[in-house]
Amino acid sequence: MTAVAVLRLPLAVDLSGFVKLLQRMQVPHRVSEEAGEQVLWVPANISEDVRSLYERFPAGDPDQQLDIPMTQTLQRPGFVEQLRHSKATALVLLLTLIVAMVTLLGDNLETIRWLTFLDFRVVGEYIHFTPLADSLAAGQWWRLVTPMLIHFGILHLAMNGMWYWELGRRIESRQGSINLIGLTLLFSLVSNYTQYLFSGPSLFGGLSGVLYGLLGHCWIFQLLSPNPAYRLPRGVLVMMLVWLLVCLSGLVSMIGFGQIANAAHVSGLLIGCFTGLLGGLYNRRKLAV
Repeated sequence: MTAVAVLRLPLAVDLSGFVKLLQRMQVPHRVSEEAGEQVLWVPANISEDVRSLYERFPAGDPDQQLDIPMTQTLQRPGFVEQLRHSKATALVLLLTLIVAMVTLLGDNLETIRWLTFLDFRVVGEYIHFTPLADSLAAGQWWRLVTPMLIHFGILHLAMNGMWYWELGRRIESRQGSINLIGLTLLFSLVSNYTQYLFSGPSLFGGLSGVLYGLLGHCWIFQLLSPNPAYRLPRGVLVMMLVWLLVCLSGLVSMIGFGQIANAAHVSGLLIGCFTGLLGGLYNRRKLAV
């Protein structure tokens, strides 16, 4: 059975009590030292349960002599506990919610213009866009990524928020908060710029390009280095890929859902598959050492 790294802790952290608890519960495990950290490895199918157990009993339970029934101790963490261990995911969603309120879900043009890929001004019934080079020369580099925070409508916000929570916390739990933020910014940059190249000066926004990046990352990473955190239900993967194809066909726009940022979706998926390839190969090589 595949073993996965369920905990990575500084060498100064005393794991002896928790290891004794695992031994008493007859949980297969091993501890190794890598790059100045101690790493706890357990079978992939119980990794989430062991992580939850550590959150409840980090020092073990040396005073308890009786075995602790696995069914009582190993439980799925609740929402509050998930939130506590998904700070970066929650931060991105909080920023998205704040932007949605401040911009009135895209209706407040005076506010939204500070976050769009291209600055603009409204003259009568026309929108005049500022060239990207001018904005970057003025130091407005944030425009390359901030369109991901803009949403047009409550359904747009709710769907993207739900999927970012589902995919983002998987990556954060496996690769850490810094990596999730880095991947989010990278996927946003690539998808926004590609959309700009294909559509020209226009208003676009949303987390969907980032979401397809996260999807591609989990998908390819899981193929190369299986891990329960990245194991997506097959129906989810198929549904999102089918939805991408439907959007590319133009059918969604024809039935009145507005213009779809197809270039952002496709480029997000491709760059996500690429980072998943790099991450999966690196992780597989590390486990083989």
